[in-house]
Formats: sequence, structure tokens, C-alpha cells
Amino acid sequence: MTTIATSTTGADAPRTGNGRTTEQRAAGLAAIGYLAIFVLAIFANFMALGSVLDPGDAVGTARALAEQEQSFRLGAIAFVIIMVADVAVAWALHVVFRPVGADLSLLAAWMRLAYAVILGAALSGLYVALWLTNHPDAFGDSHPDAVLLALQAFDLTWVIGLAAFGVHLLVVGVLLRRSAGPVWLAAILMIAGAAYVIDTVAHLALADYEAWSDGFLVMVMIPSVVGEFAFTVWLVLRARVRRAQPAV
Repeated sequence: MTTIATSTTGADAPRTGNGRTTEQRAAGLAAIGYLAIFVLAIFANFMALGSVLDPGDAVGTARALAEQEQSFRLGAIAFVIIMVADVAVAWALHVVFRPVGADLSLLAAWMRLAYAVILGAALSGLYVALWLTNHPDAFGDSHPDAVLLALQAFDLTWVIGLAAFGVHLLVVGVLLRRSAGPVWLAAILMIAGAAYVIDTVAHLALADYEAWSDGFLVMVMIPSVVGEFAFTVWLVLRARVRRAQPAV
């Protein structure tokens, strides 16, 4: 990675106490954010939402939500924290990659921010599902269908946001390559990004998506988990490496 710095008082001297965040510190903050997102996402998606939502069983979904309301609420809170953490990670990664491509770095940040905003909007579906759980007579016999619809609205809106997240990973892969990062890691991130986009398109294009959902899940999860975990490790190592200061 090329360092552009000619003095300790210039505009590009964030490492010398002028108030700007250093790339190393930003990498560390991004790594912490990623680790928090990993833990929270496992809880929110699998232990809370995944244990409730069954697209083919409205009655079972409504019953499961009523029985597991407290853990579901904790999962919703976890999603809120994830949303905030994603905004912070978007900023931190922008700082990390700004020296190798300011415009692309900003695009990556905007894409992750767009994802966070869409996730925030999707959370209204969880609130509606909770409201319905506490007002079981609101829709009469259609109550289970209303609960299922609210959860599916959250799920689809979140998936749409993941298309923006996929573009974010594609751009981060390019930036990682430009910064002389591991070629294999950049490739995996770009594959994961493309998988997210393809999965979103499939949700909208296939009337029988559920019949193919397991295959799409594997397509997305393998490169995403491997790539983003390895990227977190890279960020940790990046945070520990100090750049040589230019000779005076």
C-alpha cells in the first residue's frame, strides 16, 4: 500500500495527532465491530428468529412466537445493535481503505450504510409480529397468517438490504486487492458479495424459492462466513502493524 505523506503537519497526517483516526485504529475498531456482529447475528438469526419462523406453517409460527416471545424480543434488540454496529464498521472500513481508493472506499461505506438503513426499516416487521402476539383477536381466524406475513415481510426486506451488503463486499474485495491484501481473501469476499446479490434476485424472481432455499443458503453462507471471518483476522493483523514513518 502506498503511503502519501510529506510532513507531519499536512492534510494527510492522521498518524501524528491531528485528530484524525489512524488506519490501524480504524482496522481495530472494524474488527471489534465484526466480532460483535458475528456473535449477535448467530443469536438473532438462528436462536431467536430461526426458531420461530416456519414459512409453511402459519399456525406453528404464531404459536412458537407466543411461546418464545422473550427470546424473540432479545433477538430483535440484537438486530438493532447489529444495525448500529454496521454503521460504525462502514465508517471504520472507509478510513482503512481510503488511502488506496477514496472514491471506492466511500462507495463501500455507502453500500453498507444503505444495508443498515434497510435492516432498520425491516425491524418494523418484528414489532408488528410482537404486537399481533399480544393482540391475538385483532385479525380473528387470520391471526396466524398475519403473524407469518409480518415475519416474512421482515425477512424479505432484510434480504433486499443484503443485496446492498453484497455490493459492499464486492467493493471491499477490490479495495483489499489494491491494498496488497491476500488475493484469495479478496476473491472470497467478492464471491460472497455476488452470492448475496444472486440470492436477493432469486427471492424476487423464483415463485418456488423455498424449494431451493437450502441450496441458496449454502451458496451464501460458506463464502460469507469463511470470507468475513478471515477478513476480521486480517483487520486484527492490520491493526497491529505500524507503518514506517517517512524520513525527515
